Amino acid sequence: MNKVLWTPTSEIIKNANLTHYRTWLAENLNLNFKDYDELWKWSVDHIDDFWKSVWSYFNIISEGEYKSVRSGDDMPGIKWFEGSRLNYAEHIFRNYKKDETAIIHASEKTPIQNISWDELRKDTAAFQSFLVSAGIKEGDCVVAYLPCVPEATVAFLASNSTGAIWSSCSPDFGTQSVIDRFAQIEPKVLVAMDKYSYGGKEFDKTEVIESVVKAIPSIEKVVLISSTPTLQRDHVLWSTIMTNRSAALTFTRVEFNHPIWVLYSSGTTGLPKAITHSHGGILLEQLKYLTFHKDLQPGESCFWYTTTGWMMWNHIQASLLCGGIMVLYDGSPGYPDLNVLWKFAAETKMNHFGTSAGFLLANMKANITPGNSFDLQHLRAIGSTGSTLPPEGFAYVYDHIKSDVWLTSMSGGTDVCSGFVGGNVLLPVHQGEIQCRTLGCSLYAYDDEGNKVNQEVGEMVITQPMPSMPVFLWNDDNFERYKESYFEMFPGIWRHGDWIEITKNNGVIIYGRSDATLNRGGVRIGTSEIYRAVDQIKEIKDSVIICVERDKGEFYMPLFVMLADNVVLDEELKKRINKSIKDAYSPRHIPDEIFETIDIPYTISGKKTEAPIKKIFMGRDPEKVVNKGALRNPDSMKFYIDFYHQHLKP
Repeated sequence: MNKVLWTPTSEIIKNANLTHYRTWLAENLNLNFKDYDELWKWSVDHIDDFWKSVWSYFNIISEGEYKSVRSGDDMPGIKWFEGSRLNYAEHIFRNYKKDETAIIHASEKTPIQNISWDELRKDTAAFQSFLVSAGIKEGDCVVAYLPCVPEATVAFLASNSTGAIWSSCSPDFGTQSVIDRFAQIEPKVLVAMDKYSYGGKEFDKTEVIESVVKAIPSIEKVVLISSTPTLQRDHVLWSTIMTNRSAALTFTRVEFNHPIWVLYSSGTTGLPKAITHSHGGILLEQLKYLTFHKDLQPGESCFWYTTTGWMMWNHIQASLLCGGIMVLYDGSPGYPDLNVLWKFAAETKMNHFGTSAGFLLANMKANITPGNSFDLQHLRAIGSTGSTLPPEGFAYVYDHIKSDVWLTSMSGGTDVCSGFVGGNVLLPVHQGEIQCRTLGCSLYAYDDEGNKVNQEVGEMVITQPMPSMPVFLWNDDNFERYKESYFEMFPGIWRHGDWIEITKNNGVIIYGRSDATLNRGGVRIGTSEIYRAVDQIKEIKDSVIICVERDKGEFYMPLFVMLADNVVLDEELKKRINKSIKDAYSPRHIPDEIFETIDIPYTISGKKTEAPIKKIFMGRDPEKVVNKGALRNPDSMKFYIDFYHQHLKP
């Protein structure tokens, strides 16, 4: 067993939301469970009963009657709570307390500001009034190109209240990356900020906005957040819209399975998948996760460092859903230094601090000691996600941040906009382990033959449906891409693409991605995005990029290029490659190193294949991971085998 770093006190257990839920189950449904493992087993063996109990426990506001919890047994295509109509934003504003704080926000350039529930409601109503006047109705799409600012939340809540579908990208996305995503869903309104600051520098995004609007003819209205606008296209200023302080906020209740928002995959095999979640599915999942697995109590402040282009932005909106205070920060987590977020946590008296494993590891390597530098007495939980937090990261939190903090490592995905595995305030924290599988998530490790395995590494699979699984992928009417993405390896079973181990403690250890998706410090990047940028350089004939997780949570992402005749891979060419990638997408896409290669593996059907290279770079036996019969050019693998032995082998 791994070392126990934290154990809940009797008082914590008594006041835990999970304890209250277990008591409710006993009193209302005559269901008694001796421990969490029994409760989890019931929740996945009786999923209809479990989700029906979630509906009742949280007193869901709806109209119409659902005939059954779900229709059908086979994934995908299951419908949940058909016949019921509800609204996500309505559940947020039932927590309205006029003068109490709803949102705390700060940025690199602006001090901490508190936004009351009354301000939030008035701003949301004002923007909703604008949307209605612009002809936006149920099912239309509203998109945002914004940093992590309160205006993004206001625009989302107004769109949601109207029954519109939301989608967002952060301003570090390059032009083509934004177009690739938004063009798929044909939005009618774009909300954008023409300038934003990051790392002490200001970036003007006017040209990107111009290009996006030009490339997407469905956009009818542009709302610009700016104090000095230079945008040439017709637009409406956010500040003008916000002068309508007398508008009334109304809620359009939509069918449970109606889309709430569209998130995007990394785009490994082409355009990013437009992952569409349901109104009701997200409502139930977020209430479940933040209440039971984050143990967010009413009135507590909850922060997650994120951008609007990461699913954690969507996830953290549920702080308001649970009656908490949502805390947002806009800027670099390392500017002016790595203490900035800890200082923010102390000044806001933060209760829940959420970040990436990469940030915690960066702090560890820089010998940052927040526990000695700041007053973190109010901080009771630290959340970590995005990539695997190694045992050293766990130890760092308890040694140098706070010895009695509850560390909740979690893992899930854009695919469900939540965690499959995560925190449990009733259980101890074991070093290097995620505490538990979440309620209602039938998660197991499978071997290559589809058998369940324990205490050994296997493929992460989900054997029962969850309401927050996508209702569909946009423009995928026959579920072809949906099935290809999640159900190809094990028919009828969701295969997520992570290597995991279920431990003796019924905790979970995640060992990294099992597919070709790049995972750069917790940010998933599609190989196709890299290739599209590199293909713009005439000196490059072809390329392949790999990202492997090393010891202690570090990532290594080399790019291999095949050069045109008589071309030399010098420093000038490397700089142009990196610039092309950065300009089209983001700084996160830039590889760690660039090497020349003599060949790149392709399948017989002509598909570039990264997975065998990645497995070799992870130290696996080439004879077992390379199916030479499936490759058009099997001899190409020799270069990468040699590269591993020369550069990567411990």
